[in-house]
Amino acid sequence: MVTKNSKPGNHVEIILPKISYKGILLESPEQGILMLKLKSGYNIGFNKKDILRIKFIKKIDDPKKLSELKNDSMKPNIGLIITGGTIASKVDYSKGGVTPLTSAEDFFNFYPELFENVNVLKFEIPFMKDSSEMDFKDWQKIAKTCENFLNNENIRGVIILHGTDTLHYSSAALSFFLQNLTKPVVLTYSQRSSDRASSDSHLNLRCASLMAISDVAEVMVVGHSSTNDEFCYAMPGTKIRKMHSSKRDAFKLINSKPFAKISSSNIEILSDYNSRKKGKVKLDKSFENKIDLIKYSPGQDPEILDYYLKNKYKGLILEMFGLGQISRKWLRKLKEIQNKGIFVCATSQTIYGRVNPKVYSVGIDLEKTGIVYLEDIHSETAFVKLGWVLGHKDWCISRELIKEKMLKNFSREINLRIEE
Repeated sequence: MVTKNSKPGNHVEIILPKISYKGILLESPEQGILMLKLKSGYNIGFNKKDILRIKFIKKIDDPKKLSELKNDSMKPNIGLIITGGTIASKVDYSKGGVTPLTSAEDFFNFYPELFENVNVLKFEIPFMKDSSEMDFKDWQKIAKTCENFLNNENIRGVIILHGTDTLHYSSAALSFFLQNLTKPVVLTYSQRSSDRASSDSHLNLRCASLMAISDVAEVMVVGHSSTNDEFCYAMPGTKIRKMHSSKRDAFKLINSKPFAKISSSNIEILSDYNSRKKGKVKLDKSFENKIDLIKYSPGQDPEILDYYLKNKYKGLILEMFGLGQISRKWLRKLKEIQNKGIFVCATSQTIYGRVNPKVYSVGIDLEKTGIVYLEDIHSETAFVKLGWVLGHKDWCISRELIKEKMLKNFSREINLRIEE
């Protein structure tokens, strides 16, 4: 028996011939089906023909309006930027997947825990994209929105919701684009949609909200520290990499330490950081897009570099073996493309450690071609940094100046302490 109270959001008990289930009614995929979210967080579907009765328990709360959520003067203010990803989506049973939240009110009522610690004073959706579709123009849009929020004296920090696939590229880009950072910039994510009991979105948001009002004036990524719902880490935006396709603690630090360990109500500082300060953030979003990241493979033909010459590329990141080795067959071609204006840098295919051309003779010969070895910068950050450095025309007056900038530590991308 379907009643007038059988509306999505209402708390009900569905009574079947031999068993009953309590939970929250969800939007159903088709007319003859009812979907229920159980207390465990999992969802279950029922054929309406099998239901004896639906017992009403509690009516859905009236959804809050955006204006109501922006006027809590007792809480510190933040700016919220939504770009897409699982964390900004909801389950759509008619499509068998998740779809984007379509309005600010949808988001605010979907994640009420975000507002336990903060008041969202400014809210903006510069675009809604799968992060695999993003490029440098999207990084620039996010950075511009960040600048506007950060230079508002009434905002203490910024949270950015982002898809996971290229989150580490975006966090690196913001680390370079936002100079003289005065307040926290926190990127967070969800590996699993909020309709799943195992979703990581709720804890990530709580922890992100605490870091956004902290004294840590850094670009950082906040996410699960393990597969358990215990606490999150706040990690430098230039030193992370996505290390798992689906685990909740997918993002790991490479050659670095977290700024902080965050529970749902507490922050424990773990390493040094730049403190909150007065002043204006400087937006520096210069970027040269004619760059690429090449992963060297055994026996790879060096003639592939002709493509980059033909198409007038400005720079390449060459991801080498170990300490920075590849076949000697590449020496001549690498010297040729550099003499013709392509700036080449070396990173390692290993996850940890750093490149060093001085250990093996082939490394010494590769360095003589002009390749710049980038210490322990990991490849994704190196790619973003190269585009940013080459985007400054006044830095490109000489190869030596470009080299100097690539080896300068702008935003913790280089760990100067040898820990191997």
